[in-house]
Amino acid sequence: MIWLIAAFFVTALLYASVGFGGGSTYNAILALAGVDYRILPLVALSCNIVVVAGSTVRFARAEVLPWRGALLVTALAAPAAFLGGLTPVSEATFLTLLGASLVVTALTMLLPLGIGEGVPSRGAKFMPAVAVPLGYLAGVVGIGGGIFLAPFLHLTRWNEARAIAATASLFILVNSLFGLVGQLLKGGEGRFLAAFDVGLPLIVAVAIGGQIGSLLALKFLPQRWIRRGTAALTAWVGARLLFAM
Repeated sequence: MIWLIAAFFVTALLYASVGFGGGSTYNAILALAGVDYRILPLVALSCNIVVVAGSTVRFARAEVLPWRGALLVTALAAPAAFLGGLTPVSEATFLTLLGASLVVTALTMLLPLGIGEGVPSRGAKFMPAVAVPLGYLAGVVGIGGGIFLAPFLHLTRWNEARAIAATASLFILVNSLFGLVGQLLKGGEGRFLAAFDVGLPLIVAVAIGGQIGSLLALKFLPQRWIRRGTAALTAWVGARLLFAM
């Protein structure tokens, strides 16, 4: 259990430092540890909420959150995340989707942050429609989905980089809440209690790691180094998960 706590601490530290929750990696670490796949989303989504809640509040206080656009994409994705959480999937399907999502996540981490700044492209107006399937996938796999949304927003020049980071943070927070409700309704009380037993010390670990990660990002480490390190960790975990099947 100690190594799990340490792994969650490091994951939260890295992901919080680049503005994401880390749900996909939490899921993968638990899967590699042999935890019942049916409770993985419950633990991962709870950890996501703890990590991104603070960053969402900070973005809002700094007045960099584009409320109109952010609420639109989030409001469309959240019901889909709830439905995704309710959707029953086999262990093989779940682990395949999770492993693939980790590899894609690693690739998106390498996307230059300034790639999408400038006049919005024609594709920017379709981002609300893109948010719906991303929300559903997030609910099925037990992640927030912001790490998938952010590259689309950058590539279509939807807004400037800080506004996109703030939108992704809100997207993760709300999708995680809705996905968690769906997962709880699907699993019932027994699955909740099992997830609680496993997840409580891990939630404490990510709460501490997330705060330290935010501090490191603000005051010490360059974003480029952090993103590359996080991408390498995510790719390694995703590859291990896919090849272990």
